[in-house]
Order: sequence, then C-alpha cells, then structure tokens
Amino acid sequence: MRAMRLHQFGNPDVLQLDEVALPEPKGDELLVRVHATSLNYAELGLRRGEMKAFSFWRLPLTLGFDLAGEVEACGSRVTAYRPGDRVYGAVGHRGGANADYVCVKQSRLTLAPASLALGELAAVPVAGLTALQALRGKADLRAGQRVLVNGASGGVGAFAVQLAKRFGGTVTGVCSGAKRGFVEDLGADEVIDYQKEDFSRRPERWDVIFDASGKRAFAELQQVLSDEGRAISTRLSPRGALNAVTKRLGATPRHHFIPARERSYDLAFLARLIEREELRVPIDRTFGLEDLPEAHRHMEAGEVRGKVVVEV
Repeated sequence: MRAMRLHQFGNPDVLQLDEVALPEPKGDELLVRVHATSLNYAELGLRRGEMKAFSFWRLPLTLGFDLAGEVEACGSRVTAYRPGDRVYGAVGHRGGANADYVCVKQSRLTLAPASLALGELAAVPVAGLTALQALRGKADLRAGQRVLVNGASGGVGAFAVQLAKRFGGTVTGVCSGAKRGFVEDLGADEVIDYQKEDFSRRPERWDVIFDASGKRAFAELQQVLSDEGRAISTRLSPRGALNAVTKRLGATPRHHFIPARERSYDLAFLARLIEREELRVPIDRTFGLEDLPEAHRHMEAGEVRGKVVVEV
C-alpha cells in the first residue's frame, strides 16, 4: 500500500510517498481503507521537527490523525463493527492516516451516516472533538454566557464558533480582517480583527475564552475573563498543567488545556448535528495524497479558512 512518510524533519518536501506492507489488525483494532483524511496544525509541527524529542525514534513516520473510510478487516476482539462498515474518527497520537490503510482501535471510531460524504466527515474528528470537549466539557458552557473564540477561522475555531452558538452562547470571534466574512457566516455575533485590536485590552469580560489557536498566554486571557469564567487553550502551559493538578485535588480550576480525546459517542453526536444541518463542516480546499506536500505549504501560508482535506 501507499503511505506518505517522513524520513527526516524539515520543509514539506521531506514528505515521501512510499510503498509499505499492509498492517494487520490485532485485538480491538480495525483495518480501515482510508478514503480521506485532513490536516491539523500539530502535523505541521511534527514535520518541522518541533516535537522531535518524542518522535525522532519513530522515523520513518506516517502522519495523519483524522480519517474516514471503510472497514476492511477486524481484529479478534472487535465487537462493534464488521467489514464493509463506513466509519470515521481519529487514529490517536501515533498518526498513520496519510496512507491507503491504517489500523485503529474501535473505540476511536463511529459509524459514518450514509447521508454524509466521507470526505466531509474526514475534516471533523480532531478539530470537532477539540471544540466540543472544550466548550461542553471544560467550559461547561451554558445558554446566555459570553464566549470569545481566538483563532475563529481555523479548523478548531470554526467548529467552536458554531457549537458555542448552538449551546446558547453570545459569540465573539477573533481572526484577521480578511476572514471576517467567513467567521460571521459561521454565526459569530461579533468579530474582532486581531491585526487592528488586541482583545485582551478591551474593558469587557467574557465568561468563556477559548484560545483555539493556542497563541495567547493564560495571563493575557485572565485580563478579560469574568469572575467565574473559564479559559481554555489548545496549548499546554505551566498554568494549565498546574490547574490539572488542582482539579485532581478537588479544586475548580479556571484555566484548562484541552487535548482532543477520541470518543465514539462525541463523534456520533457531531455526525448527528451535521446530518441535521445544525453544524457545517468548513472545508477550505481538497488535495490528493500525492499532493500532501502542497497541502502542507497551503496551510503554512496562513490563508486557510476551516479545514484542509486530503483524499486518498
């Protein structure tokens, strides 16, 4: 089978299309024929070597966390699926979806509704799960609360704006001026152009602040957080790590780090929203697997609105 792999870290040209052996599902794993995957910013960092301390020993490395496809074979302990099922979900931190086939634990997938295209669903898992678990989980968002989404035009941010509105929030999106119209179309009540104004210097306060881009320090978010508000970031910081400890001790932290967790019931919930047209999947552009280096360059150019899909 084909797999787009890294043999070294660097620019997009280090991605190489190789012929590799077909993996074999074990235990509770499924062998999935990948129809489509999508790009996440963490993959760009892995490719550049920003996390080489955790990944250099895995070279050659196949990236790709999201997938939608069809079950080809099942491990001996698989109970929820059978060959031929259409599925979508996330592979986990090891990646591997930038290939014709990949093995995935059954708990990280859910059935793909027949009414939805696999290319559309492939754009959902990591970004959609991150947004959902940040707002419904960490923030415990309630109707009537004021929500600010920093990085509102990216994959995670675009889902967050829509979900925050669905959960009854009044939403402020932060993005560049060029992407204002895109974020307004997602349902944002207000859009702040970060190139002209720093939201952390505003006099008002938000009940929930979600830094979907992971670019702001918690100290900056604290300045515009309401007295009982919560701030969530996609970037782990010392403050976020400390709050994870205080939560285990029974305290209620106000600052959170949100890694996406591959939960089949959350994936099924997102699919139902998409089926009912209550959640739009914002796809910026679609590439083929052989054009993955170009897809990486496109994302690094910084003009992406929503998600970049890769058809396999």
